Amino acid sequence: MANSIITNFCIGIEQDRKTISFISKAAAREKYKGKVPEAELEAWMEKTFNDHALRAELNNISNQHLVVYVNDEIAGYARITTKGERPAIFDGKRIVRIADFAVLQKFDETEAKQRLFEKCLHLCNTQQTVWISEFEGHPDLDFFSGYGFVKDPAITGTNELGLPMVYLVKAHRGM
Repeated sequence: MANSIITNFCIGIEQDRKTISFISKAAAREKYKGKVPEAELEAWMEKTFNDHALRAELNNISNQHLVVYVNDEIAGYARITTKGERPAIFDGKRIVRIADFAVLQKFDETEAKQRLFEKCLHLCNTQQTVWISEFEGHPDLDFFSGYGFVKDPAITGTNELGLPMVYLVKAHRGM
C-alpha cells in the first residue's frame, strides 16, 4: 500500500506553532543525540522552539515553514529563509537558505524526504544561490549532494551548539 504524503505550509496560528515545536524538537533530539550534551540540547530547544520564538519565526515574511505528513502523521519539516547571517561570499547575490531540514528516522525510507526537499527547491528557484549548512558528518550531506549541492570549503564555522559546519551551495541563474 502506498503512503499518503502531503506537504503543508505553516503560518503563525497556534496549531502550526505546536506542530513546528513538536517536529523541531523531535528532529533535533534525533539529529544531535550523542553529539551534544542532553541538558545543553534541551536548553537550546527551549530557547529556539518556545511559543514566543516560533510566533516571531512563523510571522516573519522572510521565512517559509513546511511540514510533511506521512499517512497523516507528522514526518518532517523545513524552514526556508532569506534572513539571517550569511557568509561574505554571498554578498551582492540573491540568496536563500534551507535553514532547517529534517525528516524523522522512522520516515526516512518513505518518499517524504524527497518530496519535502523538492518542494523546498521549487520555492527557492527564483534565487541566484541556495545554501545549506549542516554539521560535519550529518547523514543527509550525500542526499543534498544528490540534488546538485556542492561543499564550499571556503566557508567555515560552527552552529549554535558548537558543532563544525559544512556549507553546501547550489548556484542558479547566472552566478
